[in-house]
Amino acid sequence: MNGHSVLTMANLKPKSENQHEKHEGPDGGWGWVLVIAMFVSTSLVFGLMRSLGIFFVEFVHYFEESAQAISWISSIGLAAQQFFSPVAAALCNAYNARVVVMTGGFLAGLGFLLASQATCLVHLYLTMGVITGLGWGMVFTPMTATVMAHFTRRRTLALGLAFTSIGLSSFAFNPLFQLLVDMYAWRGALLILGGLSLNIVPCGALIRPQRRSKSQPKVNSEGRPSCAMMLQRVASYLELSVLSIPMIVGVKRTMGALGLLQLIESGAGLLGTPLSGLLRDVTGNYIASFMVAGSFLILGTLTLVTLPHFFSCTDPPPTNPSALRESSSNSKDQDVTSELEQINSLAADTNLRGTE
Repeated sequence: MNGHSVLTMANLKPKSENQHEKHEGPDGGWGWVLVIAMFVSTSLVFGLMRSLGIFFVEFVHYFEESAQAISWISSIGLAAQQFFSPVAAALCNAYNARVVVMTGGFLAGLGFLLASQATCLVHLYLTMGVITGLGWGMVFTPMTATVMAHFTRRRTLALGLAFTSIGLSSFAFNPLFQLLVDMYAWRGALLILGGLSLNIVPCGALIRPQRRSKSQPKVNSEGRPSCAMMLQRVASYLELSVLSIPMIVGVKRTMGALGLLQLIESGAGLLGTPLSGLLRDVTGNYIASFMVAGSFLILGTLTLVTLPHFFSCTDPPPTNPSALRESSSNSKDQDVTSELEQINSLAADTNLRGTE
């Protein structure tokens, strides 16, 4: 009995350790290359997005329009980037992130190249707004989810290093774009921005395509896919039921959660910049715009403070069923291990008494 229990414990411990390693996932490797790719692609998305104000004065003088009308260019681009993020997540779930990111980089560059030939504001709305914004939306969410999938314990460090490009690029691109505008005018500067945006394509090529199991949808008696199964398949691609942080939804569903989060933010991105331009046209300065923007930031901070477990230093309890099942299975394994240890100790005491 003693030897059998020892063998049982020896077989049990590696199994629990293997399960822990399986749930822990990767932690680096090729992921560091993807961090560099995300650093470059994020700088070419948000760095360009935040530096488009350099062209604001040039557009006002060239097209002779109001500040509110010009502000719709960057507003449409930001809203399109956030609005099309769920579409990018669905395409990644249906196909793979590599093709989606490369296509997004091509569209972002194409939008700037076409904008350099614009003759009216509508052209800029469609090129710098819709086309470039669509390309940006197909880059950010897939790259973020891909980097998250390659890290476990160092995920915060990896994302922190990748997101530092937002501040660095915003700091470096403003004087660079002003220099380009002074040297080549706004049309030549937009051509150069289009060439810079095309560098996102090789960044997306660094994503390794994942192998997918080809599962065919169920068909009805006539041999055609049923409507319910097709709707369920589309919903799984869009991740319609997910809206939370990766810690709650899991790494596999992070892409859909980020897409829906960007979709909600698209409303504020669409209306924020024109509202700021309208306040400037009415008041003659930007004081009211800054006051309104600051009040929304304070309101958002106060809303976060009211969330449960906000001031807690430990992780919140799991709410999804898979995490609950995993925790219950781990507790059962611990109970079995403690019972086996008690049996081993009793068997050892019995053997000692027998030898005496």
